[in-house]
Amino acid sequence: MIEEKAYRDTWGRGLDSYLQMMYDRLVLMRELLADNGSIYVHLDWHVGHYVKIIMDEIFGKENCRNEIIWCYTGPSRQSKDFPDKHDVILRYTKSENYIFNIDILRVPYKKSSLATGRTTLTGRKDDEYLLELDKRGKLPEDWWADIATIGYKHSEILDFPTQKPEALLERIIKASSNDGDLVADLFCGSGTTLAVAEKLGRRWIGADLSKFAIHTTRKRLLDISGCKPFEVLNLGKYQKAKLKENGVSRYIDFILKLYRAESLSGYMTLHGKKGGRMVHIGDVDSIVTEREIRETVKECEVAGIRSVDVLGWDFEMGLHDLVDRIGDEYSVKIRLVQIPREALEVKDTSREEVKFFDLNYLEIEHKLNGKTLTIALKDFVISNPEYLPEEVREKIKKFTDYIDYWAVDFDYKDDTFHNMWQSFRTRKHPALETKCSYTYEKTGKYQVLIKVVDIFGNDTNKLMNI
Repeated sequence: MIEEKAYRDTWGRGLDSYLQMMYDRLVLMRELLADNGSIYVHLDWHVGHYVKIIMDEIFGKENCRNEIIWCYTGPSRQSKDFPDKHDVILRYTKSENYIFNIDILRVPYKKSSLATGRTTLTGRKDDEYLLELDKRGKLPEDWWADIATIGYKHSEILDFPTQKPEALLERIIKASSNDGDLVADLFCGSGTTLAVAEKLGRRWIGADLSKFAIHTTRKRLLDISGCKPFEVLNLGKYQKAKLKENGVSRYIDFILKLYRAESLSGYMTLHGKKGGRMVHIGDVDSIVTEREIRETVKECEVAGIRSVDVLGWDFEMGLHDLVDRIGDEYSVKIRLVQIPREALEVKDTSREEVKFFDLNYLEIEHKLNGKTLTIALKDFVISNPEYLPEEVREKIKKFTDYIDYWAVDFDYKDDTFHNMWQSFRTRKHPALETKCSYTYEKTGKYQVLIKVVDIFGNDTNKLMNI
């Protein structure tokens, strides 16, 4: 798997930047929080004390319910200081009337205490009373040493740098919510909160900046038996709208700088040049269409230009299969390049870099036998293998090794993709199915959309009419 930057690295522009980011989000979270809700914020020793002050201001000192110390053990390289073996979880509520399920949280007393009679809630040694205490259990204190971290050989491990154990989130969700309540994790990472909420019968909302995090979460949820339907939404349109507000010329200049291309003038559709190739940039809030590409290569032909990179946020369905034909018509080599979503987060184009990926090539075989359609993966070519670490490239033996997940909507309606079948890799089940079948209730004409997610987390789609 390709590791994306965790949040602690994403906000690497200094402590002030990180705290401002947290402040803005915590203000919004308080507005979204139910009147009887709680918020838990997990931090380490670097920033815990700073965030505590911010939360006192936003939620009120009187609504700070606990500073939970999550203790753990493990190897340490520290030799001149005491090893760092705890994190902090700040627990705040929105009001005095909050959900806290005491009896659900109880844990057993230690057997040594019961055997000696030296530890009871009242100091009494009566055997019957001790047995009753043992049956009820005790409420966990605000230091938790009974929940281990995700270890190297842990059965839950997903190779995600900030992954938390499910037991930790189970205690938190059970403590502060009831069946059917809505749980939100706005830094959802590997999806532990959402997975536990789903298993406990809670509704959930998750958000993350990293597409790798969203993809990991999607696979994790699909692996839960009986998981209810959910939708993956891209909220980048709001950030795109902000780019558009700055004006077309500033938007084009911004993308050219990220792409490390030089700006050009005097053309209608050509905006820049990079390494001997012209560059066209698609509109910020629309897909790149066949018509747009034809207009671009016509101008290339007139100007005697033989190669062009067409950058876009999204591309018209089936466009990948047409570009070679269009290029041959005008004797222009066309390369389709995806503008990455990460571009929306860039503040300084001179210091920050994002990776632009060419569109991948996907080939599908299909066979219709009566009302049963069979689809098989025939080939998949990843366009930028140079971005893969060398040790990963050495392990690639076949085209399916580039695919982490694929799904099919057998009745695509030109709007929302409905995941009607999927296959994906997990640590326990690394093999990928390469063929699927579906039987329609009625004969007729259907659109079938195949979605493939590669090991970078990039989507490649193929639309078929049957």
